[in-house]
Amino acid sequence: MIWLLGLSLVVMLAAAFAVLLLRDLLAAIAAASVVSLALSVLFVILRAPDVALAEAAVGTGLSGVLLAYTVHRLGAAGRYDP
Repeated sequence: MIWLLGLSLVVMLAAAFAVLLLRDLLAAIAAASVVSLALSVLFVILRAPDVALAEAAVGTGLSGVLLAYTVHRLGAAGRYDP
């Protein structure tokens, strides 16, 4: 069980750094969804399945879809150029 906790933390950290470093906005949104999904796994390990389900539904699903739709509607073409 400890190895699953450690693996989830490593995945969360890697995805969080990917969000900061990626220039493609859709890829950054996907990486943010991975952070949320790994957090859901942590909640399951901590025996809070109701919180895990809410995090997976809202954090991974709804937020990712809304952010991707916003990028599409703004016509950002999926690139961030400062």
